[in-house]
Amino acid sequence: MIVRFGFVAMSMQVKNASPSKTMTEKTLNQIGNRKLAAKKVVRLAKENLNNTKRILYHALAHDIRFYRFSSRLIPLAAHPAFQKVDFVRTLVPQLREIGQIVRDNDMRVGFHPEHFTILNSPRPEVIRSSVRDLIRHIRMLRAMGLDEAYKCNIHVGGVYGDKEASTERFITTFRKLDPRIQAHICLENDDTTFTARETLEIAQTVGVPCVLDLHHHRINNNKETLEELWPQITQTWAEEKFPPKIHVSSPRSESNPKGHADFVHLDDLVPFLRLAAGYGERLDIMIEAKRKDEALFQLMEELANAPRFKRIDKATVKIEQ
Repeated sequence: MIVRFGFVAMSMQVKNASPSKTMTEKTLNQIGNRKLAAKKVVRLAKENLNNTKRILYHALAHDIRFYRFSSRLIPLAAHPAFQKVDFVRTLVPQLREIGQIVRDNDMRVGFHPEHFTILNSPRPEVIRSSVRDLIRHIRMLRAMGLDEAYKCNIHVGGVYGDKEASTERFITTFRKLDPRIQAHICLENDDTTFTARETLEIAQTVGVPCVLDLHHHRINNNKETLEELWPQITQTWAEEKFPPKIHVSSPRSESNPKGHADFVHLDDLVPFLRLAAGYGERLDIMIEAKRKDEALFQLMEELANAPRFKRIDKATVKIEQ
């Protein structure tokens, strides 16, 4: 099995290159004039997109072809003051440049919209806002020239006192989405509400890929084993351009098990990789450790010395049978 590694949004090595520069609510109110505020949002967004380009070139220099965009590329894009402002249209030239880099280098990229994007909320206004947020992310992908192979990864959402009803509400909301939106979505298990098994069943029901988060599964499960789940999860990716992907991180501490550590411990990944090697030829792994690309580099060094792992390049290993 060939395993590629990627990282999330920020580079710890590329200096002064945040892709998430923002503007506070206080600053927005101080500006007062919404047109001037919108111009500032565009300026910050262009900085974020330029920094994203710098990070992509950094990734490619280290053989990294798997990357998650910041969901804060456009600051305050969801703010009520800007609901009628089409920032994506204004930023098409910059987005197109990023998409060209992705396509030219056969990269896998995507978004993970933030925690307030919830499709199973009992509040209609939250669902409306969440759908707008998804549409904005997917319009950015489309402006980059990236098709439905490039995903927006989301969680199922909250339980709200009734998991069965919340599950049905997600399915109902999802099925009302434009098919062009549906095609960009994949579902991830979380550490509090929906387990990997429950998320997998919902993904199978609505026909989207399922992303396994190993850290979340360790914290939130109903005794299901990865031996049971992984073969079924891989099948949800069978018709996709890219192979199955998982998320990996290590717990911050015993007192904060849900928090993410700076780096990934081998014991939190290697047993799963040896299992996964029997169920496919390729796998992509998104590292969600706090030290971002530095965590990736350290993990690669450690894997190079682990039995059955052969390093292919700076971000890829082969698991030998």
